[in-house]
Amino acid sequence: MATDKERLLSEFPAISTQEWKDKIVADLKGADFDKRLVWRTNEGFNVNPYYRREDLEGLSTPNVMPGEYPYVRSTRMDNEWLIRQDIHVTDPKEANAKALDILNKGVTSLGFKLSRDQVNKETLAILLKGIMPEAIELNFTCCISVASKLAGALVEYLTGAGANVKECKGSINFDPFKKQLVKGISNPQWVAMCTELLEAIRPLPGFRVLTVNALNISNAGAYIYQELGYALAWGAELLDKLGDAGYSIEELTSRIKFVFGVGSNYFMELAKFRAARWLWAEIVGAYGDQYKGEAAKIHMHAVTSTWNKTIYDAHVNLLRTQTEAMSATLGGVDSLTVQPFDVTYQEPDNFSERIARNQQLLLKEESHFDKVIDPAAGSYYLEHLTNAIAGEAWKLFLAVEEEGGFAAAAEAGAVQKAVNASNTKRHAAVAARKEIFLGTNQFPNFTETASQKVHAEEKGGHSCGCGTPTIEALCFDRGASEFEALRLSTERSGKEVKVFMLTIGNLAMRLARSQFSSNFFACAGYKIQDNLGFATVQEGIDAGLAAGASIIVLCSSDDEYAEYAPEAYKYLAGRAEFVVAGAPACMEDLKAVGIENYINVKSNVLETLRQFNQKLGIN
Repeated sequence: MATDKERLLSEFPAISTQEWKDKIVADLKGADFDKRLVWRTNEGFNVNPYYRREDLEGLSTPNVMPGEYPYVRSTRMDNEWLIRQDIHVTDPKEANAKALDILNKGVTSLGFKLSRDQVNKETLAILLKGIMPEAIELNFTCCISVASKLAGALVEYLTGAGANVKECKGSINFDPFKKQLVKGISNPQWVAMCTELLEAIRPLPGFRVLTVNALNISNAGAYIYQELGYALAWGAELLDKLGDAGYSIEELTSRIKFVFGVGSNYFMELAKFRAARWLWAEIVGAYGDQYKGEAAKIHMHAVTSTWNKTIYDAHVNLLRTQTEAMSATLGGVDSLTVQPFDVTYQEPDNFSERIARNQQLLLKEESHFDKVIDPAAGSYYLEHLTNAIAGEAWKLFLAVEEEGGFAAAAEAGAVQKAVNASNTKRHAAVAARKEIFLGTNQFPNFTETASQKVHAEEKGGHSCGCGTPTIEALCFDRGASEFEALRLSTERSGKEVKVFMLTIGNLAMRLARSQFSSNFFACAGYKIQDNLGFATVQEGIDAGLAAGASIIVLCSSDDEYAEYAPEAYKYLAGRAEFVVAGAPACMEDLKAVGIENYINVKSNVLETLRQFNQKLGIN
């Protein structure tokens, strides 16, 4: 018997996709549908403005259940994840006190970052005093040259402390390609280092010690498909070379931990984690049907990206990390580190670390993200994204394999070169405002200064005397770094650069252009003086000069510029820099009378502001 709902729906005819598109095209009134509404992603595929059920036809991913090979939906029957916080160990006793404190504040996974001289049983005993190793995930980071020593010390400590080693879980962040990728140093001994570490950690079956550190690729500005594609090639390289060294697939997969970055592209990042589970399962499953179970389940840790974090308007970083945490947890990661909002300019303090922890706790305790497995499943859009990202990443994976594998690509600098090219391309997009950093290259806080709060240098690879760079290394310049350097230069110059808006004529246009121009020049840290409007050009120029303006921006309509701009330029007579806001049709005529400076939506904001700094004597 039909329900009321079914009877209601039967009264409406089905609308085909073509009918929808015809209606949209009609509403566009001649504008090109593909150019106006279809998004061409940096990942190499198109995203349509809408999706329908028919877009799922031919896709295998919607038919997979949670916990079912190839695990696109989930590797487990819940969405519980571990909340991780890392501690830079300077004094082991203080680090232990901090660890005990944050364990009582919601942390379920600890990370300790150790220096070389701290890698010993005695330091571990201090660090882990009062901590039950069976009840918490323990993660350690140290120089890769002493990773095996750390594993031995950890085994000695845990067995000596009477811990149930079969219940102890954690990781050692041993990145066999860190030398090549981060430092540009060749490391032909990486296989031997891996085998030494695997033997040292053998008594601790729950510790993952082979890190696929795609986080470095992400933080170097890679596109999502690059991060995933290279991560897959990296993991396959470990299986291949260490399999040749005598290790079984089961043992290797139980020791591998993928560490991904997660950026602010909300749905794309979510789909990335789904695609990672799927593709890694396919790679492992290719070794034989017997490996399509536990061995094929990827173990993923995620860390919020540093590439898109800013020094200026730094509390916006909280918005960025919150969407990133949502992408990662809804994407089904096993553990997550949310970086504190102030990590770009100082050692995070207690407040920023507390907020970072609470961002995850809110997702668990208030939003119940841990209660639903793969909520993205069945979404026409997200299923499409998952398949599209997987397709592009798989192409890159195959290309790397055909060229000799990940180790060869890292040794040759091919990975670094490709990622750095993406970094350069993204920086160009930021410079032209095609990629927006709120508070940095768009809508900056006009009155903010930051030079007094920058207490940390940009983090890169440390130097421990382990070789000479001979390979191109990854570049970790953040997306906002060039705008920040520009604005910091203005601050540190001691000069107050005032930009005066000469608003005149058409009310709507002068207001729109003065707002645009104010945001434009405030990105360099200049002082902005906006105005309601002037009756004459002379009145506006006189007011600007009286205010001590270094730059006067004419804000009016295109039609009025033909009259106002030459008059203003002539009357100003070089007493300040003169700028026309917009790209009027009469621009060539204005250039003919000597007006050189124009700003508009097509301007390269960064280069334009650099030129003004140079003109004003700010280096």
